[in-house]
Amino acid sequence: MRKLGSSRRVTFIVAGVALQRIGELAWSKRNERRLRERGAVEYGQSHYPAMVALHVGWLASTLIEARRPSVVPTPVRLVALVGFVAAQPLRYWAIASLGDRWSTRVLVPPDEPPLATGPYRYLDHPNYVAVVAELAALPLMLGAWRTAVWATVGNAAVLRARIAVERVALVASDG
Repeated sequence: MRKLGSSRRVTFIVAGVALQRIGELAWSKRNERRLRERGAVEYGQSHYPAMVALHVGWLASTLIEARRPSVVPTPVRLVALVGFVAAQPLRYWAIASLGDRWSTRVLVPPDEPPLATGPYRYLDHPNYVAVVAELAALPLMLGAWRTAVWATVGNAAVLRARIAVERVALVASDG
């Protein structure tokens, strides 16, 4: 049996993550303007709507599914909570390391080599590692296992396209 108020808790958590993403989109738009002013070229615009739809669908689906009784055991929820919380510093370390080069779009400024500092010293795509963890962990910690599954599978497809676009962009820019 679910505790009274768990629906409010789910709404609060999902709304908090949604606000986080909205803030990141504002930061991204600011950076996009600056990158374009420096002559950055955008690559792979065609995959972007799928990425946006995936993230919006993930939040909506988590909110809807998590309001129903769950079969996700408490230990799995706790591991998911730890995974979600652990992903945050990695994601923000990656964003901070990129500075004004971070964007939700693939924008490559001329004459700027690929970043090799921060978590990029250790991983090619630290932000994506964190997002993979988040897309599975948030729904699981709230008991929405179906959302965790479809979002993970959908994200794999989007990331496959996105990373291919990034590789093309780096080659095209001699990075």
